[in-house]
Amino acid sequence: MDIDKTTPPPPQQQWDKLTNRPDPPVFEQHLSPHRSLSNSGFATTILFTASALCIPLLAFIGTFALWTLLPFLGAALAALWYFIRRNDYDGTLCEHIRIWPDLIAVHRKNPRSADQYWHANPYWVQLNLRDTKAVENYLTLKGSGREIELGAFLTSSARVTLHKDLQRSIALSRRP
Repeated sequence: MDIDKTTPPPPQQQWDKLTNRPDPPVFEQHLSPHRSLSNSGFATTILFTASALCIPLLAFIGTFALWTLLPFLGAALAALWYFIRRNDYDGTLCEHIRIWPDLIAVHRKNPRSADQYWHANPYWVQLNLRDTKAVENYLTLKGSGREIELGAFLTSSARVTLHKDLQRSIALSRRP
């Protein structure tokens, strides 16, 4: 007797199959962190820092001390550049939430790891907003045997607003 041992489709294919539907969702929200430093702001920051680091070097022009200090100041500027750019890259994190009467689906795009997918029936989903020792207004969705965190990168007040919107949409999707 042969048992069919087919592997389940990858999460992205399963997500696409579930969410590419002809009917529009009851609720759809794309969440992303606030980015306060534009590319021109980045250039200004680097230019200002480089200028500020050069001012103390003026006193050492023509001495051996200039060549001793220059690598350390260059390393400090390079580190600033690297960490600001890494922060920009980490800011590409986002979450996409969609709700239909028979499905709630969440896709989290992680910048430095694999994307995460979650789906459940909204009728059985529990939406929780609670305060923890570390986080005020910690927002989670629980269903299909998993509990996921929503909007970890949002402000506390934005999570409260998202909670109200989700509560309203889930209640609307549960109506016959």
